[in-house]
Amino acid sequence: MATVATAAPERSTPVPQPKATPRTTPSATPSGAPTQQPTEHPEAGMTANPATSRARLAIIIDDCGQWLNVERGFIALPVPVTLSVLPDVHGTKIIADEAEAAGKGVMLHLPMETLSGLYPGPGEITTKMTDAKIESTLRADLAQVPLAQGVNNHEGSKATADPRVMHDVAEILAKRNLFFVDSRTNGKSVAAETTKALGIPTASRDVFLDNHANEAYTIGQLRAAGRIALDHGSAIAIGHPRATTLAAIKSMLPEFARAGITLVLVRDLTANP
Repeated sequence: MATVATAAPERSTPVPQPKATPRTTPSATPSGAPTQQPTEHPEAGMTANPATSRARLAIIIDDCGQWLNVERGFIALPVPVTLSVLPDVHGTKIIADEAEAAGKGVMLHLPMETLSGLYPGPGEITTKMTDAKIESTLRADLAQVPLAQGVNNHEGSKATADPRVMHDVAEILAKRNLFFVDSRTNGKSVAAETTKALGIPTASRDVFLDNHANEAYTIGQLRAAGRIALDHGSAIAIGHPRATTLAAIKSMLPEFARAGITLVLVRDLTANP
């Protein structure tokens, strides 16, 4: 799978949702990673023959369990999407159960240490932890989201670049038969290569959809992801529980269909190494 180097600021501000108090901020990437620029002509390159195209696109919605009303909008979409659920937030179990019941994908959104020092939330894996502590923390996080079929990192620009930490994480995932998606919050991440080395089905994020909470911007990023899928057969895009992201996905569904792009669960794009 080809990868577009896409990054968000180290910290982004969540769009406020009614009657919900977030315990973490939306996932972000460090300023050291290169940034994908918006496309000048976003319609270009989104043409294919729907009868012959095998392009597949997986959309992950990170940071779930905090803004249930918006998250339920993603669950209601008439296409496959995967919700990545944070441990130990007020809606962790509720949204995972609802996503599973609707046939959507469920992942653990694993909080991991950042380069900036930004706290990613409860259940954090850090580079200062002993091997035993990493194991016990990850097991506790997985117990919060027992329906998870896979894991991706929440933040983690420091932890995902640490070979020891990622080996400890990968060992637990291998024992649980879980897949892993590297959110690529650091260009120096060793996460994907480490999980692949242990035989874990692995994939990596291609595009971040909503570095800016703007529907037009997100539509441009969805088109960028669609072009990757058409050119290389598949792509993975990551967004967040924002009304603008939900609206953008809804508006793009007819265009994806015309281009012959099939939306799938992210587990379908994780390949055995």
